[in-house]
Parts: sequence; C-alpha cells; structure tokens
Amino acid sequence: MSNARLPSFRFLIGFEAAARLGNYSRAAEELCISQSAVSHQIAQLEQQLGQPLFRRKGRGVELTVAGRLLLDSVGKSLDQIRHGLSRIETYMDDSLVTVVCPAPVASGWLQPRLDGLLQRHPQLCPIVSTDETARYIDELDVDIAITREPLRQTDVLQVPLLADELVAVRAPGPHTGAGLLCLEEDLTSDRTGPFIRQHLGRLRKTAIYDDARLLLDAALRGRGCAVVSRLLADEALGTGRLQLVEGIPPFALGRLWMSRIEGEPRMALVREVFDYLVEQAVPLAKA
Repeated sequence: MSNARLPSFRFLIGFEAAARLGNYSRAAEELCISQSAVSHQIAQLEQQLGQPLFRRKGRGVELTVAGRLLLDSVGKSLDQIRHGLSRIETYMDDSLVTVVCPAPVASGWLQPRLDGLLQRHPQLCPIVSTDETARYIDELDVDIAITREPLRQTDVLQVPLLADELVAVRAPGPHTGAGLLCLEEDLTSDRTGPFIRQHLGRLRKTAIYDDARLLLDAALRGRGCAVVSRLLADEALGTGRLQLVEGIPPFALGRLWMSRIEGEPRMALVREVFDYLVEQAVPLAKA
C-alpha cells in the first residue's frame, strides 16, 4: 500500500464528516455541498480503496472495519491540519504577542506592569505563558522569552533584564506570625538551604510550600516571615503590603535574560513590548 495513489483530499474530508456525523445529509450540510456530492465522493473513495467504508444503519450510516481503520488515521491527520491552521491564524493576528516567563517573575514582576503596557498599546492582547519548556523563539508560538539562563539559540537578540535574589519578608504590623514560611526546594537545596538555616534557622517552620505563589500569599496573610524571590514580592514590597525583614541579607539568585528574534520581528508591536519591558527593568536594576 506504500506505493498506492493517495485519495483526493476532498474525498477524505467528505468521508471524515460522514463518519463523524453518521449521516450523509448532515455531512453535506456541514460541508455546504449536496448529499449526492458526499455520496459520490465516498463511492469514489471506496472504489479506489477496494473496500466498503460504510453500511446503512436506519436513516444513517455506520463504519465498517475498514472504515474505522481509515477514520483513525484520517481523523488524526485532519486534527493536526486544523491545529496548524489555527496556529497560522494566531500568527496573523497583529494584536497578539506571546511572552514566556517563569511563573514567579510573571506573577510578581510582569503582571503588575501589563497595565502600563496596555495603556501605551490599547490594541495589544498579550499571551503570557509560564510554560518554560516552550521558550524557543520561533515568531509563532513564542515572540519573547524571559529565562534564567541565556538561550542556546542562534539569530536571537538577548539582553540581561533583571537580577533576582531571595529576601526575607513579612507583613507589617504586630499581628504577623513569628514562624518561618519557605519554599521546599529552597529549604532542601544545597545552595540556598544553608543560607536559610544560617539566618532564619531560629524560627519555627510554620508552613512549607511547593509553589512560590502560595508562599507569597501566606506572607501577605501575615502567617510569618517568608523567604521569597525578590521579583515575586516586587509589587507587594512596592505597595507596602510586605516589608523586608531587618538584619537578613539578600541571597543572590542570578540574572534573568530576555530574548526576541534578532533584527526586525514579525511585527513592530513585538519590538515595542520588548523595549517597554527593558525600560521597566531599569528602576529595579538601579534599586
């Protein structure tokens, strides 16, 4: 069968619609053609394959064994084509800019700055993703990536954006709990664990989280002293809902990088978003 002539794509579309809907008339209505056209397409497909694909059942049709086998491959292929077309449609929408960013940075630093970005560019519809596995700059799925390490990718413009650090924070006021709140990976890490034990080991652990955003929420609720990413806590510190704990030095976590395609991106709006985020990073870099 590997050398067999491929059936007409039009025949396969008619077959898939009839198989999915179980009725030639409904398939014809969906495809905006006549019922006789659907019947003719399927008859030609059956003739070419040398196999019946449907049998009559009441006022509709059901698949034969051969039909079910064909539908399995045709259905998957059409789904993949539809997915590709939807991606192209997204690409052609000149209001969409996709930014991939680590979740703590997206939540604490990027999200509060979107208001200013949208005021400057009201037509913009940002797509913010925290899926760090999808950070490859391809001008289709990802326009801009904020990453903890430079991308190992050619033909991209990369700039150092922000420096992050662990800081000890607490909600202001006497109601704040005296215990320690921390992230499990920070507490158990060979790198950050000794720092936490050295400076905060005297505090009783009151909660340990595996999601930094839950850790920040606990600190905002006054449940204790939390060791968090400075970028995650940026908005809360800026508005006074959290304050730095005196006497606890910060622990450097390293730099974040931002990347986009080198040269002119697919549309000017991508460059304008990139430049805006670089502009927003300057005050924090100087702090």
